[in-house]
This record gives sequence, C-alpha cells and structure tokens, in this order.
Amino acid sequence: MRTLQKLAIAGLTLVLCGSAIAQGGIFGQILDATRGKTGVAGDIFDKAKPIIENAGIDEAKEIEIGNEFAAVLLGAKPLLNDPALQRYVNTLGRWLASQTERPDLPWTFGVLDDVGFNAFATPGGKIFVTKGLLARMRNEAELVGVLSHEIAHVVLKHHVNAMQSKAWVDVAGDFASSKFKGNLAEFKSMAVNLGKDMITKGFDKGDEYAADRVGVVIAARAGFDPYGLPNVLQTLQAQSAQDGNFNLLFKTHPSPTDRLDNLDKVMRNRFESTNGSQGRSFSDRLKEFSR
Repeated sequence: MRTLQKLAIAGLTLVLCGSAIAQGGIFGQILDATRGKTGVAGDIFDKAKPIIENAGIDEAKEIEIGNEFAAVLLGAKPLLNDPALQRYVNTLGRWLASQTERPDLPWTFGVLDDVGFNAFATPGGKIFVTKGLLARMRNEAELVGVLSHEIAHVVLKHHVNAMQSKAWVDVAGDFASSKFKGNLAEFKSMAVNLGKDMITKGFDKGDEYAADRVGVVIAARAGFDPYGLPNVLQTLQAQSAQDGNFNLLFKTHPSPTDRLDNLDKVMRNRFESTNGSQGRSFSDRLKEFSR
C-alpha cells in the first residue's frame, strides 16, 4: 500500500474517531521526526500535512465508508428474499438503536441469504444477520442480544478505531523505510480494503467484550431480557469451531466461554430488578409484518 494513500486513510479515520491525538502517539512521533528535515522525509511531511489538516471528515464520511463496507458484504451474500422478515428485523433493530447515544444515524438492518451463523456491522449503522443465525434463535430476546451487540460496535466506533490503528502502524513502517508513492484518488478503495480485513479477521478481544457489555445495556433499555445475549453464547458453547456454519464466527470472536466469564463479572446482580421481556414468537411477528 502506498504511503500517501495510507496517510489519506489514516487522516480520514483519525477525524472519524473524534480523536485529539494529532500531536501525540505515532502521529506526533512521525511529525516530530520529519519537521525541519530535507530529502525524502521532508517531502513526505510537506505533502502529507495538507492531507491531514484539510481532511474535514465528519459523521457523513463515516456513513459513506459504511455504505462501501455494506456493498462488499452484499456482493458476497445477497439479502434474503423475504420482505416480511426484512421489515421485522429492520423495525426491531431501529427500536434498539433508538435507545443508544447515536439514535440519529441512518440505521438499517437486513437478513443475509446465508446458512452460516453470523452477524455484521458497518460504520454508520448498517447491521446484517444471516438467516442461519435467525433459524437458531429460540426467542426474540436472543435476537435482540445479537443485534444490540452489533449496534454497540457502531456506537463505540470500533470500526474506525481499528482502521486508524492499522493505518498508522502501516504508515509508520513506510516512513521507517523511506518509501513514497501515492494517488489520493484511491483512498476510498484503501479504506474499503481495511474494512474487508476487519470482516475476515474481526476486532480485538477488548472491542468484542465492550460490545457485549454495552449490548446487554441496550437490550435492557429497550425493554427486553438482558440475558438474551448470554443465552446465545451458551448455545455457541455447544458448537464446534470446525463446523462450517460457525467457523468464521469463532475465528473473529473470543471464545463463548471467555465472553460469558467477562459478562458475568459485569452483570452479576445488576439486572435482577429488570422485568425484561422475552418478546413475542417469531411466527407472531412475521404474521404481523406480513399484513
């Protein structure tokens, strides 16, 4: 990946995360190392500085990148041709998203025509679950737990934080080797490539644990049983990582046991006073949304 392209992506994701580290960390070290220098390092700094300073990326750009990520997902697995089911999941998801600190994002939820057990989120609020996952949900509260976990990734901006981290590590490596070539017109495709990498490799464990913790809170705020997600994780404990329907999930997430242990430390008795609902049956919901 060419250095200037990486700088464009890094600048883009830096602003998306609302970060104030421009004079610290890796970025600060790079700028300090190149200030006042001539030759290749000086050229890189001179050309990279206006890219970073004039990026002007806001929430709208986060949404735009999310749309690109969604296109990648839908290119691999199309939406399931079931309008009633799509309306139901979209309505439920938007209700959950309305309980968060980012209710005004253009939240959209869909079901992928895939027998595997998985769920995906993109920056800006597009969430997908597979039909294979839905088929294994025992009640509405479990589906709520899964959707809330994915919503939490977006609320906490885990995608853009991960992009920023990867981009800056790569940029630092190219600075060290004094390589420079670039074409700013390709920065969006570079960002999408980073997104593909996240889809196949997942977030770090800390992000997954955080999404679990915030997810149970979102479920409780929305009036559902916060133990829906732990129940799903208990189901996953009985599955094999070698099963083709589950291997991507196990590859991109901590083990269900570790996630349950982490949640147990957080939840304890905190939700005992809640009267969260298990929700209605899926058959009833589909009848409602088929009218």
